Amino acid sequence: MRVGDIAIGGDEFIVMAGPCAVESEQQLLDTAISVVRAGARILRGGAYKPRSSPYSFQGLGVEGLKILSKARQHTGLAIVTEVMSETDVEVVAEYADIMQVGARSMENFSLLERLGTCGRPVLLKRGMTATLEDLLRSAQFVVACGNPDVILCERGIRTFETATRNTFDVAAVPVLKTVSHLPVIVDPSHAAGVRALVPILARAALVVGSDGLLVEVHPQPDNAASDGDQSLTLEQFDTMMRDLDPYLGLRQASDKSCVAAGGIN
Repeated sequence: MRVGDIAIGGDEFIVMAGPCAVESEQQLLDTAISVVRAGARILRGGAYKPRSSPYSFQGLGVEGLKILSKARQHTGLAIVTEVMSETDVEVVAEYADIMQVGARSMENFSLLERLGTCGRPVLLKRGMTATLEDLLRSAQFVVACGNPDVILCERGIRTFETATRNTFDVAAVPVLKTVSHLPVIVDPSHAAGVRALVPILARAALVVGSDGLLVEVHPQPDNAASDGDQSLTLEQFDTMMRDLDPYLGLRQASDKSCVAAGGIN
């Protein structure tokens, strides 16, 4: 699947990084400049935020989309941002390169139907209590409505365990890649809920064969309007990306070995 010059689901491990919410132009530009230097290819940032409390920050809306567009012009990063309603698809598609469907919207079928005709790839997050079969049915809904470009995202599911925000279903990655041709990425930030665990789950995601990551990064996580506890600092993200290199090298070497063995046979 191609987004500009980026191939998702190919040989390259694609990292999408940025803040949970777009809070200001300076915050987003500082983050974008830092993550692209560290190796991210796509900038994430929420202009519209689905929150569990009406008193929480709900996002900047169209102004947030305009800030994302400025960051793309400045850094060359593609943009992924969430769309919450079928009525917002047109305006979000005007600014975004990838349309994100959040966990709460995975079974919003009016939204999925509209995304089938939006002309943009769709990043579909697994719902908090959804099975893999549920996730694939939602993906099939987008495809059946005319859009074959769907990226699946494992972001952890709700279980009885409370040590982490969600439970990272590590087996979901190889299962989805076995039964589907769609790219599969992992969101270790929402799976962990604690920033110290994010790099560890990111390594696990790489090792089990995911096609990339969706990571929350913020210049000052302790002052973030949302999800600060699970957001990496700019320095922590840079360290995580460097630490992933040897694991990525091993994976690439293993892939080449498998290809060579297949050729011999």
